[in-house]
Amino acid sequence: MPNYRRVHIPGGTYFLTIVTYCRRPLFENFSNINLLRSAIAKVKTKLPFQITAAVVLPDHLHFLWQLPLNDYNYSQRISRLKVLFTRAYKAKNPANLEISPSRYKHRESDVWQRRFWEHSIRDEADLQKHLDYIHYNPVKHGLVSCPHLWSYSSFSHWVDKGKYTLNWGYTCGQKINKT
Repeated sequence: MPNYRRVHIPGGTYFLTIVTYCRRPLFENFSNINLLRSAIAKVKTKLPFQITAAVVLPDHLHFLWQLPLNDYNYSQRISRLKVLFTRAYKAKNPANLEISPSRYKHRESDVWQRRFWEHSIRDEADLQKHLDYIHYNPVKHGLVSCPHLWSYSSFSHWVDKGKYTLNWGYTCGQKINKT
């Protein structure tokens, strides 16, 4: 069995990437985004954390999570999130992809990749770098031409806080109306 080395800092801020199985675009469907939001809310009631930033793309998610001061267990939260979303998703979408014997043996479904990627935020510069990465990711993947055009992102929240200007990463040439 692999021995994964993950940094655990109580009260830390973590950049997380969670990917769907075979990069299926589950989150192209708005109802699946609502299922995800519901799963996150349920996890937060039992295992509190703060979402500093987020972006939901069709086949993967990026988060910045701040954990409580005495807690470092982001793995448990991600596991619970995957379970809750998968149950809700399967209730509405019972058809399955064929999965490998290994996935079947480990009781894994066809919804999420087995693992996730994490990075512990070290300082303010590292935080800013990951905020920029999250908010520019829809542009990087060719989903929109500007960050302000992607609805499933915390970008507008950070604009409202004054940490970004609305035209940050702006290339679309459209008139920006702040409503």
